[in-house]
Amino acid sequence: MHRTHLPSTQALACFEAAARHESYTRAAQELALTQSAVSRQILALEELLGVPLFRRTRHGVLLTEAGRQYARQTARWLQNLEQGTLELMAHQGMGGTVTLAAVPTFATRWLLPRLPLLARRHPDITVHIDVQTRPFLFADTGFDAAIHAGTPEQLAHWPGVQAEWLMGESIVPVCSPQLLARAARRGPGRAWQPVAPQDIAGLPLLQQSTRPHGWRQWFEAAGVPAPRALEGPRLELFSMLAAAATQGLGVALIPPLLIEAELARGELVIACATALPSERGYYLVTPEQQPPSPALARFAAWLLEAARGAGERP
Repeated sequence: MHRTHLPSTQALACFEAAARHESYTRAAQELALTQSAVSRQILALEELLGVPLFRRTRHGVLLTEAGRQYARQTARWLQNLEQGTLELMAHQGMGGTVTLAAVPTFATRWLLPRLPLLARRHPDITVHIDVQTRPFLFADTGFDAAIHAGTPEQLAHWPGVQAEWLMGESIVPVCSPQLLARAARRGPGRAWQPVAPQDIAGLPLLQQSTRPHGWRQWFEAAGVPAPRALEGPRLELFSMLAAAATQGLGVALIPPLLIEAELARGELVIACATALPSERGYYLVTPEQQPPSPALARFAAWLLEAARGAGERP
């Protein structure tokens, strides 16, 4: 296909630098060009677009509103082009990269510890991870895929994507073994053994600010009255709850898949076996009607395999 309306990279580079500085002179210095060369490139770009990008004043140039919007897009295009070029050079045309948007705690607690397994199986794949907690339009970003935590209803309202279920999210009470031993009046050797739901009601509770009714729902599901279900320090992230629980500050409701390391080291124990099923799950989200790159296809296959052992589908 012959693309007649694509500007040259030289014109875009001149425009992006001039827009960033709002100065042809400083753009020319940055690009090691003459000011007239920068001016010619931008004039040619404006003629191609049919839209003025700058207003000329006695003191220099100012971006128009159209120019401001186009500058944001241009900066992203050039950054993606540079990144793709560097990656191609680094891999010598082999392998590839996956740019992933992910919810932060899942990325830190579950995905990152498993990436060495990916590296051993596919050493030619590089994974870039950025934090993204809300749905977005893939066309407006450089992301290839996303790992998103949400309900099926929320996923249904995310336009232009396809979602593959990875794992569910079952939440259990966890705390330090020392706190559990004190609460159950046990010796250290039996500190790890879970207690009954009514025993949890007498312990200090750690609240998650984004799920303010979590403890009330857990006690209701367990059939236990808990007048203090809404009391206790409020923390935003699961990682904060895990750190506070490790320090013995209280019991927290956390999915075990996000505290595998703390459970393995014995810093946290499951305080009660009664779990609160969640409507939320973790999904691999990719753009609809866009075939995945070979690197993304291999990453997705590995991720689905790794997730199969992390929890059963509700």
